[in-house]
Amino acid sequence: MHKEQPRFVSLLTKNTVALILAGGRGSRLKQLTDWRAKPAVPFGGKFRIVDFPLSNCMNSGIRRIGVITQYKAHSLIKHIQRGWGFLRGEFNEFVELHPASQRVDEDTWYRGTADAIYQNLDILRIHKPEYVLVLAGDHVYKMDYGEMLAHHARTGADMTVACIEVPVEEAAGAFGVMTVDAENRVTEFTEKPAKPNEMPGKPGVALCSMGIYVFNAAFLYEQLIHDADDPKSEHDFGKDIIPRLIRTGYRLSAHSFTDSCVHGPGEPPYWRDVGTVDAYWEANLDLARVTPDLNLYDREWPIWTHQEQLPPAKFVFDSDDRRGMAVDSMVSGGCIISGATVRQSVLFSNVRVHDGSYLERAVVLPDVRVGEGCVLKNVVIDKGCNIPDGTSIGVDHEADKKRYFVSPKGVTLITPEMLGQDIHHFR
Repeated sequence: MHKEQPRFVSLLTKNTVALILAGGRGSRLKQLTDWRAKPAVPFGGKFRIVDFPLSNCMNSGIRRIGVITQYKAHSLIKHIQRGWGFLRGEFNEFVELHPASQRVDEDTWYRGTADAIYQNLDILRIHKPEYVLVLAGDHVYKMDYGEMLAHHARTGADMTVACIEVPVEEAAGAFGVMTVDAENRVTEFTEKPAKPNEMPGKPGVALCSMGIYVFNAAFLYEQLIHDADDPKSEHDFGKDIIPRLIRTGYRLSAHSFTDSCVHGPGEPPYWRDVGTVDAYWEANLDLARVTPDLNLYDREWPIWTHQEQLPPAKFVFDSDDRRGMAVDSMVSGGCIISGATVRQSVLFSNVRVHDGSYLERAVVLPDVRVGEGCVLKNVVIDKGCNIPDGTSIGVDHEADKKRYFVSPKGVTLITPEMLGQDIHHFR
C-alpha cells in the first residue's frame, strides 16, 4: 500500500483491541538480551523495536492497546510509560501493560503465546472489542492494520493470519509455514518446519506467518478457553491453536503483507525479524545508506517513541591530524565526535567518540564512551560501554573471540560485562 492511499480508520479499527506479545527474550541476540526483552532492544538510532507495532497501531487508528510482558521487562515498561502515555483515557484510548502476574494460577506464568492472552481474558472482556488484533512485539515494519481488518471482515473469516513470502532456506526452522487455496483460505500450517513447503509456482519460496492475527473476539475467547483445558497443548498459536482450527474446519484466511505494508513509490515492502546479531547489525546499518529500504523520514506514517531532551549532535576539531567527522552515518542527539572519524555507522543517543578513534560499520547503542585512539570495525556496542583508550576490535577475529561474541558473519558484539564493567551491580 503506497502511503498516499487513504487509511482504513473506521469502525473496524475503533472496535479493535490490539495485544502486543512482548514477553520474549530473543536469545538469538545473545548478550544483547541479557538484561532486556527483545522488544526493548534499541533500534534505528533513537527507537526501540516495540515502537514499530505500537506506531502501526497509532497510525492505523487503533488506540486501545495492551502490551503483554514477561522476561526482564523493566526497561520495556519504563520506555512505554515514558513514551506512550499521551493517549486520552476519557476517549477510551490507552496503552496498558499486562505483565505476567499469575492471574489464573499462583504457580503459572505465561506458558505460550495463547496462554499469555488467556491469562488476561478478564481484562480483555472489560473493553468489549468486536475484533482482537494479536501482534508480535519484536519485528520492524510499517503496516496498516486497517487493511487487514477490512480483509478479515470482507472474507467472513474466523481468524486471519498475515503472511509474507520468505526464501525456503531462511524459513527453515524459523517461521510458521502455511499452504493456501485459490481463495487464500489456509489449508495447512506447520510451526517452524525443518523443510518448509514451497509455494505452488514459486520454487524456493515459502509462505510464512508474520505472527500477526485478527480474531472475532467471541471466537477467540472460546478457542483460548478450549486450549487452556487441553492438557496436551503447549498453549501456543502456531503449535496448537492454528493447526487445530484447520483440522476442525474453521475458516482461516491468509492476508498478504504486500496488501497492507506502508511504503512510498519505488520503495520495497519492508519487514525484518532482527532476531540475530547479524540481522540486527545489518538492519541498523541499512538505515545509514543513501536510500535505505526503511524510510524513517516518512511524515505520513511516523514512528513514535520516547526520546530524552538532548542537545544536537556535535562534531569538533578540524585539522589534518584531528578532525571530527561522520560520513554515510546516522548520529543521534547528545553525541559528540571529538577529533574522531565515523564511517557507515549508526550512533544512538549520548555517544562520545574521542580523539584519534576510527569507527567503521559500527552500531553504537546509547551512553557509550569510546576512548582515544580506538579502532572499532563491524561491531555492535551495547548501552553503557566504556571502551578504553587504544582498544582495537574487529581487526583480529581470533583475538576478539577470546573476550567478545563474534557472529557467523564476523560482527563483534561488545557488552559492559565483557569489558569487566559491572553496571548492573548485583554484588
